[in-house]
Amino acid sequence: MHSPQPTGDIISTDKQAVWHHLMQHKVLESGDPLVIVKGEGLRVTDAHGREYLDATSGGVWCVNVGYGRERIANAIRDQLVEMCYFANTGGNVPGAQFAERLLEKMPGLGRVYYSNSGSEANEKAYKMVRQLAHIHGDGRKHKIIYRDRDYHGTTIAALSSTGQEQRRAQYGPFVPGFAEFANCLCYRCPFGKSYGSCEMECAHDLETAILREGADQVGAVVLEPITAGGGVIPPPPEYFPIIQAICKKYDVLLHIDEVVCGLGRTGEWFGYQHYGVQPDMVTMAKGVASAYAAISCTVTTEALFDAFKSQPDDKLSYFRDISTFGGCTAGPVAGLETLAIIEEEQLLDNVRSQGGHLMERLEGLKEKYPMVGDVRGKGLFAGIELVADRTSKEPVDESVAMRIAAHTLGNGVMIGRTNRSFASHNNTLCLSPALIASRRDIDDIVDAIDLALGAVGS
Repeated sequence: MHSPQPTGDIISTDKQAVWHHLMQHKVLESGDPLVIVKGEGLRVTDAHGREYLDATSGGVWCVNVGYGRERIANAIRDQLVEMCYFANTGGNVPGAQFAERLLEKMPGLGRVYYSNSGSEANEKAYKMVRQLAHIHGDGRKHKIIYRDRDYHGTTIAALSSTGQEQRRAQYGPFVPGFAEFANCLCYRCPFGKSYGSCEMECAHDLETAILREGADQVGAVVLEPITAGGGVIPPPPEYFPIIQAICKKYDVLLHIDEVVCGLGRTGEWFGYQHYGVQPDMVTMAKGVASAYAAISCTVTTEALFDAFKSQPDDKLSYFRDISTFGGCTAGPVAGLETLAIIEEEQLLDNVRSQGGHLMERLEGLKEKYPMVGDVRGKGLFAGIELVADRTSKEPVDESVAMRIAAHTLGNGVMIGRTNRSFASHNNTLCLSPALIASRRDIDDIVDAIDLALGAVGS
């Protein structure tokens, strides 16, 4: 067995060999990377022995049932010894079992297509839309409408459907066939209205976009149930029924991206289940296996699945796609254990109760600090939007959010924030602790933010 390196050596090795995500490596010429060596529950320990309360579920909202779950690790180990992998042109036991269990949580949906990441799951969905346009027509009905401020992944096609200008910057030209419609952030209504006295222009803008692009050319709309990295934006309750009606009117598939919200984050199994909507396609990753193994799923209705069987004489009409590691058994096994833990420990109930406490505490920060312009979220998924002036809603500079996150880190609490996503709205602090979070954990997180707001805002 390979022995762990001394702390100093592993940090040096990391600096010399690893290209980190989302990092300007120039900063490491005078500093060290954060190297995490251990996790238990909501707490992680770095290479220097410092412990942190992780309010980000692994930095990118995915360790849903917390660190150190031996039952997941043991289940993966046992399965890999028994049968580690075979291409998903065939099948395997945990893949079949997890698909069945997952579909039990998603009434109205019928098939699960496996791949490795959220970006890839969305790519599969886009390919399905485009191929169906050819199977049932001349390829015209291939366009996909996406929402401003939503994020759908890092590949070029996924970025082509992402409404965040800094995420997209320097990666063009982008894939044609994608078009944008308005976001649904009531705090900064793109139509200058106020919730309660508006006509839900943000939802009806989807119809405007469809007509602009040509109703005979739009095949799908993709959107997050709650915008995540774009600022944690829950939609108004009237929003999704309008979206659903517009999709039905123009024969447009409704694709919900649950990569962040899925598997309990919001207090339901999936975010869309709060809003009385029935999607045609749902994509997921991150919390599906609580990050103990790589897995993503593109889940569709049985009708969409059957469409690829409608022309058996056409040798090209089946879904001609493969994801190499979609055949790994580790992901479905970890997914099965994640589902079991959420059920056995009644974590959806915990998310709802602790999420309510979290929002109460955040409302207290809003009353205390003029810098807090808005707090919003659902379940254990919350955003704190920071402003330089409450009346004008002028956002703080991104550097302010960076300093607040650095301050909480210095006090042993990791929080997230919108990160180089927008030209002027990287001003939201993001919270997504594991679904096992206790009342004490929530208080520790908010107390650390309280201290940071007082120090940075004064």
